[in-house]
Amino acid sequence: MEEFEEADKKAQLKFLLETKDIELIREAVEEYPPAVIVEILEDESNTEIVRFLKALAFEESGRIFSELPIDRQYELSKIIEHKLFSEIFTNMYSDLRADLFQEMSKEEQIELLPYLDKKTREDVIVLSAYDPETAGGIMNTDFATILIHMTCKQALAKVRHDAPSQKMIYYIYVVNDEMEMLGIVTIKDLIMADPKDIVREIINDKFVFVDVNDDREKVAQMIEKYDLVAIPVLNKLNQLVGIVSHEEAIDIIRAEHTEDMEKFMGIVPSEDEQTYLGTSALEHFKKRVVWLVALAAVGLISGVIIHHYQNVLEQLIILALYMPMMTATGGNTGSQAATVVIRAMALDQASEKEWLHIILKEAQVSAMLSICVGGLVFIKIRYLTSLSLLPEGMSFAFIGFIIALAIAMQVVTSAIVGAGLPILVRRLGGDPAVAASPAITTTVDITGLLIYFSIASYALNLV
Repeated sequence: MEEFEEADKKAQLKFLLETKDIELIREAVEEYPPAVIVEILEDESNTEIVRFLKALAFEESGRIFSELPIDRQYELSKIIEHKLFSEIFTNMYSDLRADLFQEMSKEEQIELLPYLDKKTREDVIVLSAYDPETAGGIMNTDFATILIHMTCKQALAKVRHDAPSQKMIYYIYVVNDEMEMLGIVTIKDLIMADPKDIVREIINDKFVFVDVNDDREKVAQMIEKYDLVAIPVLNKLNQLVGIVSHEEAIDIIRAEHTEDMEKFMGIVPSEDEQTYLGTSALEHFKKRVVWLVALAAVGLISGVIIHHYQNVLEQLIILALYMPMMTATGGNTGSQAATVVIRAMALDQASEKEWLHIILKEAQVSAMLSICVGGLVFIKIRYLTSLSLLPEGMSFAFIGFIIALAIAMQVVTSAIVGAGLPILVRRLGGDPAVAASPAITTTVDITGLLIYFSIASYALNLV
């Protein structure tokens, strides 16, 4: 039902844009969610978007402009006259405003600054100074503060004066005259309290915060862990300098997840976040070629192993039939083990210091898996294989046992390799995700072939 309603809203808004009726457009913007408006505007030309923004109040245009992709924001900033753009820029969300400011060249920044009011100018310069990968780089200044010695009536008056956006008004931050954070109250606390009560009497001084230099991934994890609407960001003097909202945390978690997935699949992450279709074929090539070529070179070792055991393969042609199964099973087992271990470390459910416990657990799990896979292989060869030439004195039951044993051992060793590589990378100070799935697959292919042919060679010697 909601999908139909959203489709209707898009159609109605699209019609209003085509009519170019400014009054109707202004009325419609108050009713439609920004996401719906932006989704339609993305299909319009820059000229049409500018015309649309001009029809709105500055507060609305800033809010909608904030939701546009940053590359589109930058394009528009170059064609909108400075005075109008400065008003739109001033009314953007503070963190997104700082991101756009960082996208601009030094010359473009210098041209824009004189058009901004003092508060906006100081705010954007301060926020832009922080590393984008830190709490300071993702925080915003869309919050309200009250002084601890105020009455609740005075505090409510100050909240109205600070005028934070509706989505950021839930937490009110209590500070002293030096902006040192002392605690929090909710808007409900202020409304329900007696107007004459002092803020000190209703403050909650048990609060979670992050340092301005903390890594942004840690910030997102803190918000997720404590289920916060927003988390305060403090400097070394314990002063409140900004907040990070749960919306920003969701974006960070999504970005980090994408980066980890790219690393895990052997793709070099790009510095700029771009859509799949928005990235050129050449850029996709650059992101994939390094790992692919490197692992292909390492994979040549598999060919050397097969060549070394060529006489074994000639005597037991049946081995060739089960090589694909052996390599696929090893790759799947290793990737599974690596995935669960990387996830456990990412969620702080396990650490590299517990490496022995992790390896033993994966060995236990893989031992059970090997019985299932080995049993399946033995049944297939013993009862469902025919017309295969075997050396004299060797039965299908015997060769079935040999191949099943080799594949079972491959399952165990693959799980240990899959679990061990991320732990090793973490102990060396790297990102466990770089123990990529292709790297694990290539490694277990080599170990699997060695196990496979070594056991087959030993079996031939027994006959």
